[in-house]
Amino acid sequence: MANENHGSPGEEASLMSHSPGTSNQNQPSSPKPIRLVQDLPDELVQAGWEKCWSKRENRPYYFNRFTNQSLWEMPVLGQHDVISDPLGLNAAPMPAEGGVLETTPESKPRKRRLSEEVQPSGNSVKKPKVDGPGNPTAQPVPSSPSIPGTPILKLCGITPEDKQQAALLRPTEVYWDLDIQTNAVIKQRAPSEVLPLHPEVELLRSQLILKLRQHYRELCQQREGIDPPRESFNRWMLERKVVDKGTDPLLPSNCEPVVSPSMFREIMNDIPIRLSRIKFREEAKRLLFKYAEAAKRLIESRSASPDSRKVVKWNVEDTFSWLRRDHSASKEDYMDRLEHLRKQCGPHVSAAAKDSVEGICSKIYHISLEYVKRIREKHLAILKEHNISAEVEAPEVQDRLVYCYPVRLAIPSPPVPSVEMHVENNVACVRYKGEMVKVSRNYFSKLWLLYRYSCIDDSGCERFLPRVWCLLRRYQMMFGVGLYEGTGLQGALPVHVFEALHKLFGVSFECFASPLNCYFKQFCSAFLDTDGYFGSRGPFLDFFPISGSFEANPPFCEELMDAMVSHFEKLLESSNEPLSFIVFIPEWRDPPTPALTRMEQSKFKRHQLILPAFDHEYRSGSQHICKKEEMYYKAVHNTAIIFLQNNAGFTKWEPTPERLQELVAAYKHSGRTLSSTGSSSTSSSSSTSSSTADKDRETGGEQSTSRETNAN
Repeated sequence: MANENHGSPGEEASLMSHSPGTSNQNQPSSPKPIRLVQDLPDELVQAGWEKCWSKRENRPYYFNRFTNQSLWEMPVLGQHDVISDPLGLNAAPMPAEGGVLETTPESKPRKRRLSEEVQPSGNSVKKPKVDGPGNPTAQPVPSSPSIPGTPILKLCGITPEDKQQAALLRPTEVYWDLDIQTNAVIKQRAPSEVLPLHPEVELLRSQLILKLRQHYRELCQQREGIDPPRESFNRWMLERKVVDKGTDPLLPSNCEPVVSPSMFREIMNDIPIRLSRIKFREEAKRLLFKYAEAAKRLIESRSASPDSRKVVKWNVEDTFSWLRRDHSASKEDYMDRLEHLRKQCGPHVSAAAKDSVEGICSKIYHISLEYVKRIREKHLAILKEHNISAEVEAPEVQDRLVYCYPVRLAIPSPPVPSVEMHVENNVACVRYKGEMVKVSRNYFSKLWLLYRYSCIDDSGCERFLPRVWCLLRRYQMMFGVGLYEGTGLQGALPVHVFEALHKLFGVSFECFASPLNCYFKQFCSAFLDTDGYFGSRGPFLDFFPISGSFEANPPFCEELMDAMVSHFEKLLESSNEPLSFIVFIPEWRDPPTPALTRMEQSKFKRHQLILPAFDHEYRSGSQHICKKEEMYYKAVHNTAIIFLQNNAGFTKWEPTPERLQELVAAYKHSGRTLSSTGSSSTSSSSSTSSSTADKDRETGGEQSTSRETNAN
């Protein structure tokens, strides 16, 4: 049968040819299978099954393009692995009303062999597993360049015979484990009505975001005489998407209130000047003088009340007098005087600047609104050009529980233009209309594997490169193009910690990740239109699991973390099935964040750990492109690990002292230290440590700035 996700018979000539080789004598092995007009049930087609013709045996057989499994008889529902049934449609029989689905021993996630459970050595890197024919329970990894890689290699201008170039699809170092199956159960859901991805639309969106960033910089400089607070634009987009009801996946267009609390707070914190970390006495003296001078200039140039002018002017003159007469003051004396001046003048300066800063926030939002209209017009025009309607009927969804599966789009994808790619020094460079994005060879192969596991509408993989370009461009625009910009917002846990979470607490799902930094192949991410093809279950605030064990390491945005806690509370309250969330957030105490306070007071809190600052690491948010020695950075704040579980989840995944001790021990494996010692001598390791320490300080400055500007 013809299916929009698998191509019509007329398109079969362009599809790649599978070779369902197998060592089983009872299964066919035709080198060039002929596809028949599909007359399979929709459930089997969705699960990846196709009906083919064996020339050698002169009879039909059934082939699964997800698992490379072939059968003579029509597959029977309910007898397939989770990966061959991504929608959960062929899962075990449904439970009685009100209960969760039953799991038979065959349908449970398979036990990994002892050899696979051994902790990897080296630099916290897992080597790719090679499953031999003697391991029938192992999940095959589609990395063979002779079969699944061929279409991509042709698109890249690489011949399949060139084994050295074909190795592009084989990772040499692995920071993930895509073999782990999910234990997250959800109610079956309808496909999303978000408009499908297209490089031309993404190019326009990226150009407009760059313009919006420039507008923001100019407004801050012209109206307040300051540079925009570092990372404030990125956190503005994160905060806006928590409340945005608009149509664009990135730019806000339908928010209440219009003035962003996050952007307003961060700009106000840098008025009249941005306060930086001070190390020496002369720096403290100079900072005090600049603050006093800037406060006086601002209050005189704004429409402030006479009382405000009087208070600020008197305190500034008193500070100048003190600076002139006291030449023996220490660094601490200058900082105490600065704190006193801020307390006296701060409220009056803020009141004078309030209207201007609100104007900046409002102006940026309304420019974003206009840009969203332009992007949507372009998007609809492309769909209309290819006779694709943006209005679709909502399909009927059965009320049943399934294992979670990647988000699907209801609107079919239009044809996409070609995208160029070449490889330079182990880096894949993907280019569209002169705009190039980069990803390391290892992470390019990771995207390829995720795409093979998750995408159901591109069996020939002709759209893989355009979708990779859109994905990389989206995240580049989301977190900025500056050095280390956005690194802290995309930071991930070390590999050893993920391994411990899975082993000790059954964690198989990340609540805040991306195809670039995920460890499991099942995760939630910010963008369902770009990430769904690579395994994303969509934004976490729109994800409603019934049971499962989850890891949550959200971007450090106050509003997003607070919304996350509200979502946790609703999920835990509404489910009687085992449900567990292990949350990693910074321990900000001066004052504490609402999210941290609420979780500490929650009735679902089972335990809490505190990891000291500079005693543990995160994996870089730019891990897909950064150098090996920059893969890890030290956390500059304490990290709080909080276990939120309902009763059933606590019974199944209780944080016992033994488990907690093993989890903390996993943090003792330093990925950066092992990386540097494995690749250089003692002297070169020292220089590497020095350079990474500099990066820690820079990254730490970014995180500290976000903490200060968020009034945390």
